[in-house]
Amino acid sequence: MSLMLKLSTAVLATTLLASAKFDLESYVKKDLIRNPKIKVKGVELIEKRDIKGHKDWKAYMILMDLVVKGKEDKYPETLFVNEKENLVAMDLYDYSKHKNIGRDMRPNIDISYYDDAHLIAGKKSAKHKLVVFSDPKCPFCQRYVPGIYKDVKAHPDTFALYYYHMPLKRIHPVSDALTRIMEVLQKQGKFDEAMKMYNANIALNETNEDKIIEAVNKQFKLNIKKEDINKQEIKDAIKSDINKANRVMLRGTPTVYLDGKYDPEVTSYKKFIKK
Repeated sequence: MSLMLKLSTAVLATTLLASAKFDLESYVKKDLIRNPKIKVKGVELIEKRDIKGHKDWKAYMILMDLVVKGKEDKYPETLFVNEKENLVAMDLYDYSKHKNIGRDMRPNIDISYYDDAHLIAGKKSAKHKLVVFSDPKCPFCQRYVPGIYKDVKAHPDTFALYYYHMPLKRIHPVSDALTRIMEVLQKQGKFDEAMKMYNANIALNETNEDKIIEAVNKQFKLNIKKEDINKQEIKDAIKSDINKANRVMLRGTPTVYLDGKYDPEVTSYKKFIKK
């Protein structure tokens, strides 16, 4: 995934160098990022959370602004801090429960994610809000996201579905153009047509925009033009979605939020569908 960088393989706690007062930015610059070729331009604390059952530990969900090989980007990370013992860990494992505590930990989202530009199904006034980060060529997204869309359309008073693009271009380069095609269709209010990109029969490594557009138009009887997907507003919309994904520390797709909280099960919303 383009936004991800494995910064450390350490899983054991290490002693902090300073006092018991944890200085987040100092720790990242002096201890976490030790590669002199990586420049730390800033560190933002997205959310600090207590860890149930482990009262002396706190989870720090952070977003680091790094320059790697001359390219600046945002990189999410979770640190586990025990100020009482002057310890910090990259992972925290509860061996009594055979559970990696940080595996399903993501920051909660706020109402800024429920904006009209991303509402593709259901009513804004619906009781339950779903936020989905997805890539139409991700096999797991193909398994779940069209079903989520279908369920929300069938229960518009129960759910509102907000869709964010997260093209995994390093894994399947074709997603770059496909997500822009989806964004064009979404801006036209053609949500059903946009969701058809999950069924587009195009090679994952295809990067030729002319070939991708031709294939999409032929398969789905559309009239997408190259200039449509290269408008600055379309590119800016995708970039904005990626920035939003960074802020929820997205580590894979699909990433689903239900009523503001990360849903590792992806389909927990189904419990609200009346039989």
